[in-house]
Amino acid sequence: MTIYGPTVADVVGRVLADLGAGHCFGVVGSGNFVMTNALRAGGVPFTAARHEGGAATMADAYSRMSSRVGVVSLHQGCGLTNAMTGITEAVKSRTPMIVLTADSPAAALRSNFRIDQNTLVRSVGAVSERVYSADSVVDDVVRAYRTAVTQRRTVVLHVAIDVAATPASAEGPILSSFEQPRVRPNAGAVTALVDAIRASRRPVFVAGRGARDAGPVIAELSSASGALVATSAVANGLFVGDPFSLGISGGFSSPTTAELIADADLIVGWGCALNQWTMRHGRLIGSETVVVQVDDDVDAIGAHRPVGLGVIGDCGLTASDVLAELTSAEPDGAQRYRTDDVAKRIAETSRWQDVPVDDISTDDRIDPRVLTIALDEILPADRVVAIDSGNFMGYPATHLSVPDENGFCFTQAYQSIGLGLYTAIGAALAQPDRLPVLGTGDGGFLMSIAELETAVRLGLPLVTIVYNDASYGAEVHHFTDADLETVTFPDTDIASIARGFGADGVTVRSVDDVDAVGEWADGYRSEGTARPLVIDAKIANDGGSWWLAEAFAGH
Repeated sequence: MTIYGPTVADVVGRVLADLGAGHCFGVVGSGNFVMTNALRAGGVPFTAARHEGGAATMADAYSRMSSRVGVVSLHQGCGLTNAMTGITEAVKSRTPMIVLTADSPAAALRSNFRIDQNTLVRSVGAVSERVYSADSVVDDVVRAYRTAVTQRRTVVLHVAIDVAATPASAEGPILSSFEQPRVRPNAGAVTALVDAIRASRRPVFVAGRGARDAGPVIAELSSASGALVATSAVANGLFVGDPFSLGISGGFSSPTTAELIADADLIVGWGCALNQWTMRHGRLIGSETVVVQVDDDVDAIGAHRPVGLGVIGDCGLTASDVLAELTSAEPDGAQRYRTDDVAKRIAETSRWQDVPVDDISTDDRIDPRVLTIALDEILPADRVVAIDSGNFMGYPATHLSVPDENGFCFTQAYQSIGLGLYTAIGAALAQPDRLPVLGTGDGGFLMSIAELETAVRLGLPLVTIVYNDASYGAEVHHFTDADLETVTFPDTDIASIARGFGADGVTVRSVDDVDAVGEWADGYRSEGTARPLVIDAKIANDGGSWWLAEAFAGH
């Protein structure tokens, strides 16, 4: 037995370590110095970020890609406010994460750092918890951690600096383990879903974030029921290798994928919101299509559109029960949507890489599709791809292949630009055996560029593709006839800036320039290259991407 102490701050860090925190990210100041070191002493790795906003999204991405709880460590007041965009993204994505933040003493009414932290974090939907005293510290930390894991919530744990400095001790290790409870669907709902499948001829299963752990059993059910499979963007890669996989459903869908989904007579959403992005504002749902939604959160059922059947249950358990009942009776022998002709169409035309490109490259600007297809062929296939937000984002999301659902990290629930670099670093630390690849725009990259130093310091072989159009492209293409001076900028030599940070930097204006990336990739394969590479890709004007048109539909 070990005695933790001598203060509340020391106990907080050691208890979080005992409970299983996977990695801590943060910016350390006086308020969180001791807690952070206590985490480290407990064996939790720590990554020092250059900005708290970066640290929050690193922890978010780490949590998504590792299935372990990431921790953000923050100073009171300004440290927390700096992190709020990243925290909001995590909240909206239901990321189990602990935000460990110092707080001003209750009596320090005139402290420069004093804000109403409880109200701030609750305003974005985070769970606000607090360490109240030396007597309650273990229970307080355990309660916060349990909530994060069992409810899939982002929890902010406040520790006032006077409380943190209070003498305290606890016997360790703290032996508690938590799992998210799995809800089994009721038998009537299972039978109703089986009946819907049997009545269909063109079923499509769309899996979302809530189904990322249930891919194999959903794939088995889809094969038995003759259904095609697709995913929301956040679950991209879940059905890689399935000949009847359509890829991403929604704004990123290829024409073939969109057509096959729109022709479905049954759509089953597995842990998927079936929202405006995944269903193209409802245009992928036919007027006679039966819509079923499976989710373990009752509030998610029908939240974005009416459904004919809502099944409350864990996706894996539901798929398993439906498969058992479907196959227990005499099989009906129907191929349904899994015909040879459909398989041929999917194989030949469902991937964006297979859609012919009308090359819009100019003498000094490269077509972003041509660029991304070339990079997809050059870069190692065992990768984890992170995507920032902006007009460019569809190109890396659709034209870069991923090995599985753990090869794609999509922090887009809050639709903030500038999170991509942070996401890539967190995902890289969660998947250390894979090549991290980031797709970002010039605006988002420059907004977050301080963390390039973090990538260099960590020795990450991070490939950053900057789709550089010297503008905030989404606004340029949305407000086409307006005065665009506020959203256009002089061309920036991003490759030179990257070299100043200690990364490798190349400028790409044509396919020939991509050879330099091939040389870097050869070094990575043969020597384990550990310097980040920044590709300053001067992209041609696409007139507004196809996915952007979908995103703005109805606005």
